[in-house]
Order: sequence, then structure tokens, then C-alpha cells
Amino acid sequence: MKQPIFNQFARHQLPFQKVAPISWMVGGSALVLMVASSVRHLLFQSNGWDLGIFDQAVYLISQGNPPMSSLLGFHILGDHAVWMFYPLAILYRLYPSVYWLFGVQAIALSGGAIPTRQLALQAGLTAAQATAMAGVYLLYPLVFNLNLFDFHPEVIALPALLWAVLAARSQRMGWFCFAVLVVLGCKEALALTVAAMGIWLLIFEKQRIYGAIALGSGILWFMIATQIVIPHFGGSIERHLAMYGALGSTFPEVARQLLHRPWLLLTQIFTIANLIYLCLLFAPVLWGISLPYLAPLVAAIPQLAINLLTTTPAQKDLIHQYSLPILPFLLLSVMAAWAAKKTWIQNQRAILLWALVAFLALAKYGYFGSIYLNSLDTWQATRAAIAQIHTQGSVLTTHNIVPHLTHRSQIQFTLANQSDLDRLRFEYVLLNIRHPGWMSTPEFATDRVTQLQQNPGFQLLYQQDQVYLFKQKNT
Repeated sequence: MKQPIFNQFARHQLPFQKVAPISWMVGGSALVLMVASSVRHLLFQSNGWDLGIFDQAVYLISQGNPPMSSLLGFHILGDHAVWMFYPLAILYRLYPSVYWLFGVQAIALSGGAIPTRQLALQAGLTAAQATAMAGVYLLYPLVFNLNLFDFHPEVIALPALLWAVLAARSQRMGWFCFAVLVVLGCKEALALTVAAMGIWLLIFEKQRIYGAIALGSGILWFMIATQIVIPHFGGSIERHLAMYGALGSTFPEVARQLLHRPWLLLTQIFTIANLIYLCLLFAPVLWGISLPYLAPLVAAIPQLAINLLTTTPAQKDLIHQYSLPILPFLLLSVMAAWAAKKTWIQNQRAILLWALVAFLALAKYGYFGSIYLNSLDTWQATRAAIAQIHTQGSVLTTHNIVPHLTHRSQIQFTLANQSDLDRLRFEYVLLNIRHPGWMSTPEFATDRVTQLQQNPGFQLLYQQDQVYLFKQKNT
């Protein structure tokens, strides 16, 4: 019997084989990403929402405590049913540090180049072209930008999706199931991507067993996560519907709107913001877009639809995590077109030059010389104030300081509409008047400092450069 075309490249198919030609690319990229996220964090540019949420959850799990997020107000599984935090907590058992998350993220994002190269070889590209395809992946602006946006468990799903496709094409059932399991553990919405990937494998790849597994597991986990896990742990899937504006704030309302006013769907999709978003999404690989080879994007339809329907700008850029599930299938489309010699550009040097130009134009490396330096004037004072917090007591502080103090059960960031009495339940209050953080203002911070100075229940532990640390006297 004639072997399937993909099996003709069997020597390139095993997930565990050596990939020495690009090992330096992956290692170098991981180092750059790790340094970039670490420097951003050290400059107090990371955020309570989301890094503080995830760091606190992983820390609490590592200590054997329920991961009740004081920032969310409920169990971390009630957020997006991300059980991947539990394996990550093993690292925190060795030593509790947020830098584990940065390291995992850097390795996951960079490591996606390995299955990208393998898939390119499997598709029929030469070794040099496959290595260039890995370079295209690493230079895709979302990879660098997402690394700068705190930490998100979805980054682990990026290489896992690529490994899943590689395993399916290589007839490696064990690897395929493991990769799908990893993806499902990273966020409940990724179950929709897995299900759509199953449809693509079934119809276009003729991988019936693998397609059925992906489709079935994706649908099953999405139902379990949204109907059982998230509600059980205090969350609600409907809280995210606020991002979809006119479509409604509850699922029944959305259904009624689409039934009685179906044109709303079109008005949500056909917008200037969506046109700009699609241009951003495709521009870095525009050289390789060919309509007959876009079938892999079937797997990206759920996430693409979510991003197009929302009114939230963060879901329409190459900075946040929302476009991550689209990237693997966009790359699969491009490499298939390149292998068939149907791309606009064939020369690998020209392709890498295109990718480099796109990176220089859309990657946010310039932040290190601009907005990431906006709080340097209080950097030393803030570090000194943090060093004065010697217990794991509750802390109220600014949004940007939160990720530096999340290894405790109670922490919150200041809100301009916060009750005057809310601060009284915290052992420590750390405020920065010059840089009050997200959801706060200098006026609000100044007012709270004045109130705390006049409150006999608090003592001022530290003051420098308009950075103030107060502690309750009875704790």
C-alpha cells in the first residue's frame, strides 16, 4: 500500500528527535524573552491584573492552600478553569518566585519554533526553508509582545497546538492526546479551538480518529468547564459577555438579539477596527497567503470570531493573548502554500527580511525606552518600601506593585471608587502618589495618604519620593 504523503517525511516526524539546526534560535529567543519580561517586571511595569492573579494562585497551590484569588474574589478555577496552574505549582514548591512563570512563558513561546520547523519539513519544505519558517514564527510580533504582557497560561497551549498537529500527521496517538490535554488545561475557551481543529483534521486532513478525538474532547471539556467547573468555583462565563456590547449581557439575551435582530452580527463584524485587526494579523505573513491553502484556518474560526465580535480593543491587536490560538494555523497555511510554490515570495532570505520588517514595525521593544521608564523616579523608593514588609500580612497597594507582593493570601490594588473604610482591613498600605497605578489617580492617592497620616490606628513606616508605607499598629 502506498504510504500517505506525510509519512514520506517520517524522518522529520518524531516529536522527540533532535533539532540541532535551530537549537540556538530557540535558546537565544528564550533568553531574550526571559530577560525582557524580567526587566519589565523589575521596572514595576507588570500588573496585578493578570500577573498578580496568576502568581498568587500558583503560590497558594504550592503552599497547600486553596487558590482563592483576593483580586478576583473567588477560586482561580472559577476564572477560566485553568488546571495547568497545579503542575506549575511544583516549580513554586522548589522555590516560590514569579520568575518561574516568566521562564515557562519564554520557553513555551520560543519552543514553538521546534514543531514549526518539523511541520514545515513534514509539509515538504527543504531544511533551510523549514528553518526559515521557524524564524518567521519567532519574528511574528505577537510572540514577543505577548511575552511582555505579564504571564498567561495560554502561552503553553501555543507549542502544544503545533505538537498536536505534528502528532496527528505522524500518527502518534499518545503524543496527540497529551498535547490536546495540555491545550485544554490552559483555558476553557481553547476547547473551542481544539474542537474546530478536530473538524479540520476530519474534513481536510482525513485524520478521522484524531479529528474525532479533538472534536469530542473539545466540546466535552467546554461544556464541563463552563457549566460545572467555573460556576462551582464561584465564576461565571457570562461575566465576559460585557465585552460584546450590543449583543447582550446574558446568553439568553444574546440568543434573542441574534434571532430578532440578526443584522447586529454584521454590524459587529464589519467595522474599521476589525479591518485594521485583520491587516495586523495577516501582515507579518502576507507574503505566504494563498486562498487555496487557507484550510488550516478552519481551526482558528472560533477565536477569530470571538475577536471580531467583541468591542474590546485588546482583542484586536498583536499585544494581548487573544490572537494566540490563531497563529499556529496561520503558519500551517503559509507553509503549505510555500511548499506548493504558491506564495508571493519564494526566496527564504526575502521571507525572513519581510518577517524582520514586520517585527520591527509591530513589536513593542520600544517600550523599554519609553513607557517602561516612566516610574524610574520612584523606583528606588518603591523597592525600599517593599523591603519593609516583613510579614505575609494583607496588603493594599498600587496595581503595578501588586505582582511584587502576591505571595500572601490577601492583596488588593487601590481603586478610585473604593470605600474609605476598605483600607482598614489591610495590615499594610503602600501608596505611590506620583504613579498611583491603573484605576487610581494622584488625587485619590494623596487623599488616602492624608487620611492614613491622621488615623491613629496606622503608623508610617517609610516615606521617600512620595512613596508611603503604612502599617496597622495592632498587627
